[in-house]
Amino acid sequence: MELKQEYDYVIIGSGFGGSVAALRLSEKGYSVLVIEKGKWYDAKDFPKTNWNFRKWLWLPSLRLFGIMKLTYFRHIAVLSGVGVGGGSLVYANTLPRPKKGFFNHGSWANLADWENELDEHYKTALRMLGAVKNPYMGPADNALKSVSEKANLTNHFEPTHVAVLFGSKPDTVVPDPFFDGKGPERVTCNYCGKCMTGCPNNSKNTLDKNYLHLAQGLGAQILAEQEVKDVKPLDGESGKTGYVIRFQSSTQWFSRSQTVKAKGVVFAGGVLGTLPLLLRLCRNSLPRISKRLGYDIRSNNEALIGITTPNNSLDLSKGIAIGSIVEVDENSHLEPCRYGNGSGAWRPVMMPAINEPNFFKRISKLTVKIVSAPLAWLRVYAVKDFGKSTVFLLFMQSIDSTIRFRKSIWGTSSAVSTGTAPTAFINKAHELSEMYAREINGKPLTIFTETLTGIPSTAHILGGCVMGESPETGVIDKNNRVFGYENMMVCDGSMISANPGVNPSLSITAISERAMSLIPAKGQ
Repeated sequence: MELKQEYDYVIIGSGFGGSVAALRLSEKGYSVLVIEKGKWYDAKDFPKTNWNFRKWLWLPSLRLFGIMKLTYFRHIAVLSGVGVGGGSLVYANTLPRPKKGFFNHGSWANLADWENELDEHYKTALRMLGAVKNPYMGPADNALKSVSEKANLTNHFEPTHVAVLFGSKPDTVVPDPFFDGKGPERVTCNYCGKCMTGCPNNSKNTLDKNYLHLAQGLGAQILAEQEVKDVKPLDGESGKTGYVIRFQSSTQWFSRSQTVKAKGVVFAGGVLGTLPLLLRLCRNSLPRISKRLGYDIRSNNEALIGITTPNNSLDLSKGIAIGSIVEVDENSHLEPCRYGNGSGAWRPVMMPAINEPNFFKRISKLTVKIVSAPLAWLRVYAVKDFGKSTVFLLFMQSIDSTIRFRKSIWGTSSAVSTGTAPTAFINKAHELSEMYAREINGKPLTIFTETLTGIPSTAHILGGCVMGESPETGVIDKNNRVFGYENMMVCDGSMISANPGVNPSLSITAISERAMSLIPAKGQ
């Protein structure tokens, strides 16, 4: 691909915010370059199971260039997506709209009437992402429904709205059903459960099939396998005359850096892309960035608990990644997440789930749990197909707890910001996981780091570049513009300024749609 010397906009990252920016700016007549550090993946390129680390995990130091990245900090472990399409490649397709509290909380609460102002943009996002109600309840969903009935939550259980192409007959090739033929050819879902290792069936509505595909049709260029290293104002101050962006290969040991100029820049690399870059640049190239950079990071207050059953007749992999959801209370939701059969790479790092904050008591309870029923645990760990026999329960809360990311000699580190640190020990989550385990005759498991260290895991890291009324309260204004610089924006999960308590992809898309709607067409 031949690059121009200068673009109207350079977008750093191709996830939900970056993809929206790419299309909407292209529609307004701007020249656009999207720079993505991950690789291009087609349906045929995804790993068949998560044992194929080369295609599943992003760990360049070991020459692994897959679609999922696992990052550990002192207070949180984060799962995130990498590749053209960002988190849409690995997320569970689920597109819930947050409850009212999300719009009236956090640093953005008084900046606008968010619930009403974003309403049209939520509708646009749902249409663009092809959201429909899941028509199929697999065994994992039926088990959750049974748990909801026993917990007196029957009326709070429902199928999820998901970005998947369904049809009356699975595995049917159809011309683009979403954009009047302007989109790519698609295939109807066959409920293989492999959404989170990359849909091999071309049924998942990932961003490369909607926003990015349409943006390319309007002339936007997407440069994969390149990582931005520097963004510097041409005038040395506010960026009024534009920026120079330096980048180099993210998949080669040795490569020469390249530069392009842009009149505007959109940071859209997600919390783990945008924040480390800005934390580095604020010391030299972009010193005007607010001192609030890195603050107000939220984890959706999540718990991830696996339930494995030795019942070989029960296929928990059948369905879509997340096919159902139950509203536990006004602050909490629970969803069953599945991988496809054969995807057992999590098995070696799983340990019995122990709900005990005190380390010594936790290890004591762990020992007692294993010793009291060794054969039962042996049957769980010896299941033939871990992917088929395991469901991961995702428990999410809108209750706030925030941490801070900062630059350190180790790269990016975490610290407690306000309130208490995120915890792996949420009583309601463990109570429901025990109920679910009894339903399928299974055992609750968590990643060993939770059991041994108490560090929780999340797939929804948010904040760090939150909205504020001024640089003293936020990094960006209510229109996503970075304080201190002109023609510079943030459109990704780091802009989320309150805890949604549900999967955030739809909200990232809707808020980015609003931000782009406020930019005039080129020449106006």
